[in-house]
Amino acid sequence: MAMSIRKNDQVVVRAGKDRGKRGRVLSVLPEKNRVVVEGVNMIKRHTRPNPQKNIKGGIVERAAPIHASNVMLVDPETNEPTRIGSKMLPDGTRVRIGRKSGAVVDK
Repeated sequence: MAMSIRKNDQVVVRAGKDRGKRGRVLSVLPEKNRVVVEGVNMIKRHTRPNPQKNIKGGIVERAAPIHASNVMLVDPETNEPTRIGSKMLPDGTRVRIGRKSGAVVDK
C-alpha cells in the first residue's frame, strides 16, 4: 500500500513519547513505513571528528524516524488531525483530501 504522508506535510504525533507534538515531515522511508518529523523523536548521536568530510566531533542531536501509523496529517482548513482520502479532479488528476473538511491537501 502506498503511503499517504509525503515530505513537507504538517503532521501531529498520535502515539509515543512525543504525543501531541506537531511538525513538518522532513523525509519519508516507504520501504520501512516510517517518517522523519522535525523536532520529534530526537536522539543523541555520538560522532567522531572526520576532517576529510569536514565533520566536527561531539554529541549531535537529530530526529530519528517514527512509524507512519503514529502520525496523522493536519487538515489545512480546520487545523486538526484528519484521516486522508483521495479524489479525482475533473481534469483527471488525483489529489489527497482531508476527511474532516473535504479540503484538498495537495498544493
